[in-house]
Amino acid sequence: MENVIEVKQLSKSYGDLVAVKNLSLSVEPGSVFGLLGANGAGKSTTVECILGTKKPDYGSVSILDLSPIHDRKTLFENVGVQFQEAHYQEYIQVGELCEVTASLYKNPADYKNLLEQFGIADKLKASVKELSGGQKQRLFIVLALIPNPEVVVLDELTTGLDARARRDVWQILRKLKNSGLTILLTSHFMDEVEVLCDTICILKKGETVFYGTVSEAIHNSPYEKLEDAYLWYSDEEDMTHEDL
Repeated sequence: MENVIEVKQLSKSYGDLVAVKNLSLSVEPGSVFGLLGANGAGKSTTVECILGTKKPDYGSVSILDLSPIHDRKTLFENVGVQFQEAHYQEYIQVGELCEVTASLYKNPADYKNLLEQFGIADKLKASVKELSGGQKQRLFIVLALIPNPEVVVLDELTTGLDARARRDVWQILRKLKNSGLTILLTSHFMDEVEVLCDTICILKKGETVFYGTVSEAIHNSPYEKLEDAYLWYSDEEDMTHEDL
């Protein structure tokens, strides 16, 4: 298997609104791929098409040489997903939620070890409602890793975390990457992108405006910092459809 994720000529529209147009990308095994863009650039639609929760109008998607639509059950034994907007029963305990999640998979990871790594082992008997925003975000990442996946999709993974917690999460993800985990992430934090990503794709109005490494993104722009280069590519103030 040459690439873990392969997207070819992906297009998706909602009526007259084009969300994604002719998008192609590939993610190599054991790498971190950053899908970037302003709100409304097409990131969410792209991720949903990659995961099979939305069907593209045109193009093809494969993960681990499997179709996210036709091979869904087999595929999601090996794919973990963390959405920024996740909703769970407020009064279920953290340990119970992890136990239920682990029961869905054949070879789950040790969730107690994951909770320890992400600094929330002491919340095992706490309800989801009792967690702070940052603690919930770390729990959602843990839930994405419980399947013991080959690929994990992380949507705005450190939103709501303080600076120390963000860096702790980065360190854990680097270790997981070094162990062979492939990561597709979306992020608005350019310091996070610089630390984690091997390759990035910047979208603007559903189309690719940059594809390559962080250093190439900076080199091909008029700026010397990634954040300035990103704003130049994405033209964030021009975006209006924030949910795409």
